[in-house]
Amino acid sequence: MKILRVIGSMNPASGGPCQGIRNSIPELEKLGVSNEVVCLDSPEAAFLGKDEFTIHALGPGKGPWNYSPKLSPWLLENLPRFDAVIVHGLWLHHGYAVRSALNKLRLKTTATKPGGHKLPGFFVMPHGMLDPYFQKAAGRKLKALRNWVYWKLIEGRIINEAAGVLFTCEAELSLAREPFTPYFPKREINVGYGIPEPPQLTSSMEESFFALCPDLRTRPYLLFLSRIHEKKGIDLLLKAYAELTMRHHLHKPVPELAEANDSSPNSTLAITREWPALVIAGPGLDTPYGKTLQKQAEETTLLGNRSIYFPGMLTGETKWGAFYGCEAFILPSHQENFGIAVAEALACSKPVLISDQVNIWREIAQTGGGLLAKDTQEGTKELLSTWTDLSEEERGQMRSNARTTYEAFFAIKPHALRVWEALKQS
Repeated sequence: MKILRVIGSMNPASGGPCQGIRNSIPELEKLGVSNEVVCLDSPEAAFLGKDEFTIHALGPGKGPWNYSPKLSPWLLENLPRFDAVIVHGLWLHHGYAVRSALNKLRLKTTATKPGGHKLPGFFVMPHGMLDPYFQKAAGRKLKALRNWVYWKLIEGRIINEAAGVLFTCEAELSLAREPFTPYFPKREINVGYGIPEPPQLTSSMEESFFALCPDLRTRPYLLFLSRIHEKKGIDLLLKAYAELTMRHHLHKPVPELAEANDSSPNSTLAITREWPALVIAGPGLDTPYGKTLQKQAEETTLLGNRSIYFPGMLTGETKWGAFYGCEAFILPSHQENFGIAVAEALACSKPVLISDQVNIWREIAQTGGGLLAKDTQEGTKELLSTWTDLSEEERGQMRSNARTTYEAFFAIKPHALRVWEALKQS
């Protein structure tokens, strides 16, 4: 089987869809399934040329629709080479181009004698872009209206004409039914999402991360690792963290008194522990929102650079060093279709502290791999305070549960098998 993936960008800074492609392709190759990617990035982009699979970069795309005049001709020439084509993401030119090219090829094929070339099965993977959040969120009224128009003219036809729509979890599948009509996909398929087994911890990973945050060699920390974006709830995290940090400092006992009142080496009193720092890592610090967050951290009493760190986007060994070194991973997002970094943290046996708007929260709750709360400041404060109040025994059990969660739901091999089975039926 040969699959074509069509996506707007393979830039790692653009978010999870391109990383999902990079995760799944090597495992599908083991099943004898080859993959090629066509995207609308510039062929000279620095992040290209590092993957072992073929990427056809036809861009850069132009305008808010990411239009490329090169895409349709390329698809008309190359689509017949593939057994299946997956459009990753919605609302951009590449989905429209695939549907249009397939319709043109279908007309051409029916005009030839029987036995003409079979066209590839057509699938769409929305990656959470049908979540009702995007139609209801404050500040998105114009975009919501645009999406409704696009749905009536373009996207509804793409979804409803596809052989199947692939979802990353059951919550995404259910939510996709809410915001738009008519919505009647031929097949709704939960293929899950897979995360490769993380590399074993090495000293070079630790050194790579500590080179950016040297103070954390001897201090515990909580890790946020994702795009710096309003929907991630980072402003709530900073406010909740500031409030609890202030409370911790104001009520921190004198060491002699703490020792007198707490003779047990296994005390569960969080107030006697060293207060964890907070690492906010990810691309987007140079955006207006990113700059506001940094200013917010600097202006918070008792915090500043001593407790909150902004190392930027972390990749490779530096990223894994950050994961392995943290106490827990935190993501109080207002909307998260899956959260690859959540699954990566679980794979590293790190508990995850997430909002109930992260769509894989049910799987995490089922196995006890983390803590859940509302995507509010109070909810985020609850995540932080509950974590710091846990005994070391409880934390250890949650670390074990985190790894179990990864193995049960988010390992790469079962995901690849589900994708393969779904596409074979087209």
